Amino acid sequence: MSRTRHKPDEIVTKPRQLELLTAQGETVAEAIRSIGVTEVTYRRRRLACGGLEGDQVKRLKELEAENARLRRAISDLTPEKLI
Repeated sequence: MSRTRHKPDEIVTKPRQLELLTAQGETVAEAIRSIGVTEVTYRRRRLACGGLEGDQVKRLKELEAENARLRRAISDLTPEKLI
């Protein structure tokens, strides 16, 4: 199964679509399948990006990437200081 990258706007709109589908009477499992994500992905995104807007999700992803980069830089410098 191929992996697809969803844009921040899609990450925000898909849970809203799911809410509309469940309000129309579909079960949660059917609604998740119809919006094109897995149940695990939906639940993870709901926890991470619950009430955020599209630009906020994009900024969150940028901050997470910067945080990971800085952690790698610190871990590279730590052994040098120990020596």
